[in-house]
Amino acid sequence: MTNAQILAACRSNWEYRGIDDASVREMLDELSAHLEDAEAAGRTGRDVVGHDVRTFAAAWARARAPLPGRVLRMACLGSFVLGCLLLLMCLSRWTTETAVTPGKIAFWAVLGAATVVWELRRGNLGMLRSWTIGLCVALPVALLTGRLAGDAPVFTAPLWAAPLLLLPGVPYALADVRARRNAPDAATVDSEA
Repeated sequence: MTNAQILAACRSNWEYRGIDDASVREMLDELSAHLEDAEAAGRTGRDVVGHDVRTFAAAWARARAPLPGRVLRMACLGSFVLGCLLLLMCLSRWTTETAVTPGKIAFWAVLGAATVVWELRRGNLGMLRSWTIGLCVALPVALLTGRLAGDAPVFTAPLWAAPLLLLPGVPYALADVRARRNAPDAATVDSEA
C-alpha cells in the first residue's frame, strides 16, 4: 500500500467518523510527515500504521475526537439539515407551515440512508452520484408509502420551527465553511502526497 493510499484510507475513515475538516487536515499533515520520515529511514508505510489501516485510523479518531463529541456534532448537523429542509419546503410553497406526510418522511429517510450507505461503500464524501442513487431509491419508496399509508398528514411543521432546528448546527456549519476556505486546495495536497 502506497503512502497516498494510506492517507486516502485514513481521510475517508476520519470523514466518516464526523471529524471536522480542520482536524482531518491537521491529522493528514502529521501522518504524511510520519510516512515521509519512515520512507527516508528505509521503512514502509505499513511500519507506521500497522497491518490494518482502518484500525489505525479508527484508533487515532477515537483519541482525537471522542465519541460523545462526534455524536453531538452529528446530531447538531442533522438538526441543521432538517431545519434547512423545513425552511425550503415552506418557502417553496410560500406558506407558514407544511404538512408532513408518511410519503415525505419515507422519502427523506430513504434518501438520507441511501446516500450514507453509498458514501460508506465508496469511502469518500462526493455527493452528486450518491444523491442521484438516493433519489432513484427514495422516489419509488415515497410513492409506495404514499399509496399504502395515504396522504393524511402525520403532523404539521410550522415555519418558526426551522430556525430552532437550524440553530444548534450553525456553529459547526460555520466552522466547516471556514476550515474549507482557509485550507489549501485539496487537489494540491493530494498530488503532493
